[in-house]
Amino acid sequence: MKQDQLPGVYRARHKDGSEYFRSSITYDNKHISLGSYDDPADAHLAYTEAQALLYASAGESGDDNAIAAYDAGVNHLSFDKWVVLCNYRDNGVYIPNPIYVRPRLFYYYFAPHDFFIFSGEDLFYYSAHRIQRRGGHHFVADYGSQINILSRYGIRPHAVAGKDYIFINGNPQDMQYSNIRVINPYHGVRSDGNGRYSVRIHVNGYLNVGTYDSAIEAAVAYNKAADILLEAGISKQYSMNYIDGLSPKSYADIYTSAAISNGVTDYNKT
Repeated sequence: MKQDQLPGVYRARHKDGSEYFRSSITYDNKHISLGSYDDPADAHLAYTEAQALLYASAGESGDDNAIAAYDAGVNHLSFDKWVVLCNYRDNGVYIPNPIYVRPRLFYYYFAPHDFFIFSGEDLFYYSAHRIQRRGGHHFVADYGSQINILSRYGIRPHAVAGKDYIFINGNPQDMQYSNIRVINPYHGVRSDGNGRYSVRIHVNGYLNVGTYDSAIEAAVAYNKAADILLEAGISKQYSMNYIDGLSPKSYADIYTSAAISNGVTDYNKT
């Protein structure tokens, strides 16, 4: 790359030979790329914005007020880069994802007023894994697969907030471990709040499987109901419950004794 006459701007070429302009800045002996632009003036404006941001003072309380200020004007820096620079300036840690670190927790930003709050112990993970959104779900790419971030809390895929898990303080943006309580960790299982657990399984509509004295018994009963329906010729992929710490013998004992409703056992006859 060849430096342009404008500070912070470098000329570069795509593989097809077309020209573009890269913007970058050096702060605290670290060279930081700010992005690529078609116009050198835009690249320079990104540089001047970064310079003003990096050399500005943090908020009086050391908070993230500068992040919320992103919406105050027209910016040539991307929002993600804006957050990265604010965090580097205030905390001295360069993290490539839009993360702002606070004592014992951090914010992961999607927009100035759209963010998750995570426990500090997850900082290393989310520094290396970018969160993606799709259909109301949040995923990270991990080992070639898309992993729902709720799985880190033991929450199964497609669980429903308020039914299968709750946010203790009522704030769904607060993803700290201390704020999430898992109510129903198993497929098809619902607690009645009085120590009993009901089970339903879906075919065309929902079938009642039964009511049980423990969540584990209910989870095994769901698996048994799924097996019965599959043997009856139902062509459906059921996600079976895995019960951590339950021995094969204990599982077999519960499986054998679990009572299953006639609605399930007689489904092939109807």
